[in-house]
This record gives sequence, structure tokens and C-alpha cells, in this order.
Amino acid sequence: MATNFPLSDAVTGKPIDRRDGRAKVTGAALYAADQPIPDVLHAVLVTSTIAAGRVTGIDTRATMAVPGVAQVLSHENAQKLPQGGRAAVDPPAGRVMTLLQDPKVLYNGQPIAVVVADTLEHAKAGAEAVRVSYATDAGVLGFVAAKASMYPPKKLNKGEVDTSHGDVAGALSAASVAVDSLYRTPMVHHNPMEPHATIAAWDGDRLTIYDATQFIGGDQKTVARTLGIDPKHVRVVCPFVGGGFGCKGSTWSHVVLAAMAAQKAGRPVKLVVDRTQMWGPVGGRPMTEQRVALGADAGGKLTAQRHDTISHTSTFEDFVETSSLVTRMLYAGEARATTHRLVKLNVGTPTFQRAPGESTGSFALESAIDEMAERAGIDPLEMRIRNHADRSPEGMPWSSKSLLACYRQGAERFGWSRRDAKPMSQRDGDEWVGYGMATATYPANRSKASARATVGQDGVAVVRSGTQDLGTGTWTVMAQVAADALGFPLDKVRFELGDSDFPEAPVSGGSQSAASVSPAVQTVCIEARQQLLMLATKDAASPLANVAASDLTIENGWFRSLADPSKRESVAAVMRRAKTPVDVEASSAPGAEKSRFSMHSFGAIFVEARVDADLGRIRIPRVVGVYGVGNRLNAKTAHSQLLGGIVWGLGMALFEESVLDSRNGRFVNASLAEYHVPVNADIGSIDVTFVDEQDPYINPLGVKGIGEIGIVGVAGAVANAIYNATGKRVRDLPITLDKVMTA
Repeated sequence: MATNFPLSDAVTGKPIDRRDGRAKVTGAALYAADQPIPDVLHAVLVTSTIAAGRVTGIDTRATMAVPGVAQVLSHENAQKLPQGGRAAVDPPAGRVMTLLQDPKVLYNGQPIAVVVADTLEHAKAGAEAVRVSYATDAGVLGFVAAKASMYPPKKLNKGEVDTSHGDVAGALSAASVAVDSLYRTPMVHHNPMEPHATIAAWDGDRLTIYDATQFIGGDQKTVARTLGIDPKHVRVVCPFVGGGFGCKGSTWSHVVLAAMAAQKAGRPVKLVVDRTQMWGPVGGRPMTEQRVALGADAGGKLTAQRHDTISHTSTFEDFVETSSLVTRMLYAGEARATTHRLVKLNVGTPTFQRAPGESTGSFALESAIDEMAERAGIDPLEMRIRNHADRSPEGMPWSSKSLLACYRQGAERFGWSRRDAKPMSQRDGDEWVGYGMATATYPANRSKASARATVGQDGVAVVRSGTQDLGTGTWTVMAQVAADALGFPLDKVRFELGDSDFPEAPVSGGSQSAASVSPAVQTVCIEARQQLLMLATKDAASPLANVAASDLTIENGWFRSLADPSKRESVAAVMRRAKTPVDVEASSAPGAEKSRFSMHSFGAIFVEARVDADLGRIRIPRVVGVYGVGNRLNAKTAHSQLLGGIVWGLGMALFEESVLDSRNGRFVNASLAEYHVPVNADIGSIDVTFVDEQDPYINPLGVKGIGEIGIVGVAGAVANAIYNATGKRVRDLPITLDKVMTA
């Protein structure tokens, strides 16, 4: 929107401390399960212990004898829902849920009953006392065997299922240098500190849900459609999220089950998913098998690229890990083909997990690029530079791209020139030392978002949007944007979120919240500022009365005449006389630029790996990451997001794996004691920096998302560094010491 005054940049981009930080570290922040709802009952899920079949009996006599138990909800007495509980199945929020509508068992860990009691302890005791009998069917749990029945999905969440350009087979056959390798990534699960949790409270035909969600608007619509009620009768509240990473972007079975249990009980019901139940009914990253074939000429220019992905899904819903997408856009070259195929297993439906597709796909592609560089006798960094795509291979110019600058700056900060190309050429004491690198990329997504700004008699602006803060800093960065758009000091701006009664905003996923909500906040605050200026000029008691609005500005919460700076008055003074607040609602959405440009963020990751020559123990003492991600709304929160993404990338590379028992479909390491993640002692120096990048097309603020890109490329860089250290090429994540010793 054009303005007749310069917008302030007094606080936008500055490393302002998180506004919600003190509340979180002192325990004052109330998460979904912390809400002080009177007369609340506690619910515990009973989950299946078989992978396939049906429930033939549920004996609840011992359960009902437990003190405080109020009810047991199962398929025998649950409310019948529209379309069998499948009235809302449009991702990201809508999924195929299992809502006690029939006795079928589709996976181990499926909710088959809900026990409700006066205390959590009584509910747990009641759940343990439920006795379930089954008729067991032969489930499909082996990925390798199930590949015989793989099939193409009907659609992807973005782009075509398969693509083909040029003669890939011919180019591979004629290539001077070629690689053709298979890479595998395992099932993994999110495990945020806050497990999934819901409190459901009915007031007549109106339902309020306090839910740990990344998408309050999607939650509202999905719950309403599933229950068959008007979405206007459902309110979702979520002021804080204790981590999500994709798993809380959908509405899972426990949310609706809590509402059903509360309706039956006639009292509010709190349902917190047990930590061991985080494997199964709330999704996870699917396992993949990826074949990458590359061909190049003698100078290292890619002449052929092929990327075929097979990933698993459940027997009752398709979810695709879009790992081949990265090969469609990252490197130059005419001939390329990509495919996606699915394999059905009797497990819970997978879901989005930080950088879904790009994180797994980049491990395969960046490992293959490294293998190609070695065969061609070219430095891995130089290989990537020679194949830099100056224009998106998918057909459009980039809205902005700073990848070459990321390569240069990252190589210098890391000391890449000291790398010896020959594996096992660097040793320090008992450890082999290796250097590896990879490219990071993620789409710069943006969706329509809305916001409301209200300036009251105290001169304080309250800006609201129905978005979420899952730890990324939304509470803070949106206040910064609002303050500068209004011309207010930051302490005179309050941003509120986490309520479906607020103007609608998209899911906090796909790295789009900042890029979507900040333009809406800026737009509504500019409109509010214009109204404030008009109010001041029409106020006969103001020293600014009859001054042309074009001659006025607002700075630090004060009106000031541009022609005569002595004419000034506080916004609060004008608002006190006005007596009615300025109240504005506005939206912002992508324009024609979305169809004219390819919009992505880019980065470069450099890793030092050390591997014990005798024990195979792996250490990563140093990581350097350099990113081109447009303008940053807050330097501190941006740095934190990328730091956390790199840490998770190290976990993906070296630690994380959900181990499925092929006999019964149970995950054998379904606890934080057995599911390995990196801890402080595993993490060395992480150097995160940014290159200056202006993107005039993504949105008016030039903001790109940064939540996802931090994990992308890290696993590939680690694998490449380990190869440089040991000469062992591990293509199967996680890279554990036994694989290094036997590869």
C-alpha cells in the first residue's frame, strides 16, 4: 500500500527479546493443558495392541470399579458422526481420524477407547484396567516386501506427482561421469516438549477447545465438520505451543475424542496424549527409499538428473514425503525426471515434519552430488557452483537468490580451502577428520492472512490475528512490524494471537507464518495510522487541527507536523478526546508475483566430522551455515530458528530412528529414554550467518520463512564429511558407528 509518509524501521529486524520469554521460563505461560477450566474431568486414551484386525470385546467392569471413573467411551457407545467421522479430510488440518465409529483396528497404537475420570491418576488406572479382545488379521509391516504393491499417489500437496523433461535415459547413457545410488531414511517422530493436549468444554451447542495446535483456524473447521456442527459454534484457543514441527498442524483423533467425551460427560474434559502414544496416532516422518541417478560431462556440468522416491503411508490415508521435489529446482540441467510412489503399511498415517520432503530429499541429492564430484575429480563446492541454476529449472526467474554468496561466505568462514579431497588424509590423534558441505533450500511460501488493529483512549495499539506461536517468536516479531507501521514505540503495541475468534491466518507450517501474517499486520496498521492522522486533523482541540494529513506523520507515538515540527501532540491525547477507538481490519494475500517468480530461500552448510579410528565414534565439532532468507523481522529469533534447525539436522544425520517391530507393529523405542536425540554434549560450535538479500516480490516486507530451511542439507553435509574422514559412504540414515565400521 502506498503511503504519504515514510514507514519507520526503528524496531523491525532488531534483536528484540521475546515478549513471551519470561512467562515461558517462569512457568507463567499457560499451554493447552494448563488452562484453569473449572470442573474439568481427565481422559486417557486406550490404544490397540495389534496392527490389524478388529476389537471383539471391551471389558470395562474393572475400570468402572476404579474410584473416580466416570465413563468409558468406545465403539460400543460413542456418538455416531457424519460420514463415519470422515467429513473433514482435507490436509493440512483435516485427516482421516479413528473416532470409535467401528471395531476395526488399522494400526498398533490406534485409539480404541477413552477413559474419563475425576483425576488423571484415576483415569490412568482405569485405562490400565480395560481388557480388550481382538480378532487379528495379517498386517503389512515390512517395507521391502510391500514395495511390490507400491503405487503413485493421486496428488501431491504441491506440484505434479511425476515430472519428466528431456531424454534422461539417453543423457545418462552418454554421460562422461555418472552415479546411480540408493539412499534410505527411517521413520522418525517429532516429540516436542509439549505433547499433544486438548481441553474440550461445551456450553449448550457451542464448543470451546483449548488445543496444542499449529492451525487454530483449521482446527475449528475440521472439528466442526467432523462433528456436524456450525464452525461458528466452535472456538479454538491456543496462546502458546510447546513445539510442533508439523505434527500439530493437523487435527488428530484425540482432539475430536475429547470433544465427544465432554459432550457425553456433560463436563469439560482434558486429554493429554501420553508420551509413548506420540508414536502412531499423531503422525511422524515416513521412511523413504530414494534412487538418485546423475550424469555429467567431463567438465562436471550435469546432463541428467533422476530422483525416484518411495515412501510409506498408512492403509487408510495417503501421505507423501515429497523428497524428489528438491531435484526439480536446485541445479541447472535440461534432462531430469522425478517420481513419487507410496507403500501402504499398517501404521499410523505419517505427516509433515520439519521441511517435509526437502530434508530427506536433500540428504539423497546432496550425497549423490558429492559422489559425482569425487568421480569427476572436482571439488564438491566447485561442482555445485558449476551447476548453479541462474533461473529456476521449473521455468520462472527467481524472486531473489543469494546462493553463490552463501557458498563464498560459508567457505571462507569454515576454511574450506584447507580440505584435502582424499579420504583418510587428515588425522588428529585417534580421530580421522573430514570436511563436507551441502546446499540448503526451501520454498518461500505465503498465504492470505488477516489482522485487526485497535487503538484505544490510552494510545495503546492492540493488533490481533488468528495465528499461532509455536516457539518461533510470532508474539514478538508481529509487534515489531506493527510498531513501525503505526509509528508507535514498541511498548505501546500489544500483539495477540491464538484465538479462532481473531481474523483468520494460515497454518504455522511450510515456513509461511512470518511471510503471510506480517504483511497483514503491516497493512492493517498502515490503514489504522491513516485513520489516526485524519482524526488528529479534525480535532479542533488539537494543535494539529486543520493541518493537511499529507503534512503529518507519527513518530514514537506522537503526531508531528512535517512543515512545523513544533506542532506536535501524543496519540494518547487525541484518542482521549476522540472517546471512540480506531478499529480496522484488513487482509493481505499473494498477488500476480506468485505466478511470475519462483520463490525459494537458499543456504550453504559446511561440516567438520571427526571419527574415532578404532571405535567409529562420530563427533561433529563444527558447523557453519550461511543463509539468504530475505529480510529478517528479528535478528535474534531468526538466528535461533536456524540454530535449532541445524541441531535437528545433526539429530537426523546421527541419532533419530523409530524402530518398528515387524511382528506386531509396535515401536520398540517409543520413549524419550530410547528414542535418541542430540543433547548439549553432542553439539559443538554452530556458526549461523546471513547474507543481505532483498526480495521485492515475496511480500511488501521482503520476508521469507526460516523455520524449515535450517534442517535442510545438514544430513547430507554430515554424510559427506564422514566420507571425507573415513572413505566410508553411508547412504542409510542415521549414520551410526556400526555403519561406519562396516560400510
